[in-house]
Amino acid sequence: MQDLSGIAVFAAVVEEGSFTSAADKLGQSKSAISKQVTRLEQRLGAQLLARTTRRLNLTEVGQAYYERCRRIISEAEEAELAVTKLQDVPRGRLRVSAPLSFGVAHLAAALPDFMCAHRELSVEIDFSDRKVDLVEEGFDLAVRIGVLQDSSLIAKRIAETRVVLAATQSYWDENGMPAHPSDLADHNCLTYTYLNAPNTWRFRDPDNPGEDITVRVKGSMTSNNGNILAQTAASGIGIVFTPTFICAEAIRSGALVTALAEYEPAPIGIYAIYPPNRHLSAKVRAFIDFLAARFAGPETMWP
Repeated sequence: MQDLSGIAVFAAVVEEGSFTSAADKLGQSKSAISKQVTRLEQRLGAQLLARTTRRLNLTEVGQAYYERCRRIISEAEEAELAVTKLQDVPRGRLRVSAPLSFGVAHLAAALPDFMCAHRELSVEIDFSDRKVDLVEEGFDLAVRIGVLQDSSLIAKRIAETRVVLAATQSYWDENGMPAHPSDLADHNCLTYTYLNAPNTWRFRDPDNPGEDITVRVKGSMTSNNGNILAQTAASGIGIVFTPTFICAEAIRSGALVTALAEYEPAPIGIYAIYPPNRHLSAKVRAFIDFLAARFAGPETMWP
């Protein structure tokens, strides 16, 4: 097991019938081939080839050794072929981490189509808003939304979503619709726990392109789940500042009414994140391509 390359060279010499032919097949010099076989014989303490000026002959021990070497090489070739097939066809188990709200609202409906297209693949999906460690926890990829932190992971943008300010019409009628983001200081703002600064909301400044308007807000509810916040807002309790993939249907139906559209921040990205790998597996590549095709259009998550 210490010299598998030597085994392959020895087998090539036997099968080609000479050091010269083996060297041509393997793309090495004749002297390099000869040295590797000699080194193998020295390590084994046995002569494998009987060398004459005209031809090479296997010794008795060489014949026995070659037969075993051929089986080893065949199994190695089969193992390599198996890996190649796994790289070419999506199969095996795909482990995915995705945000809860996005997962329930959009991935849950899309997954059956993906699985029907890839029958040899099983999917294990974890819906959670926590930031998992893909490598440590054994995930193939994760779906992440928003501004990404610098890391060694590779990110592919698969879609984008708007972030809107919304409440019920009855809430706006009772409390007044804000004319400027600073007016939110007097409103009941429902906040999302997993933001880096849950009580700080950022809006685009239309008068100063590239600049943000930052507002400190407070409210009667904070939660680590965007759907809960949107449902609470739809009951007339307060305001949410949330991606439209969470509240699009409520906006379409009129259950929630948006405000401050002219201050709406730029759309945020939805990404597929995966560890760097020179040979991206077929299953990961297939899922990323599926997500990009499925959510390419804004109509999916934009009201």
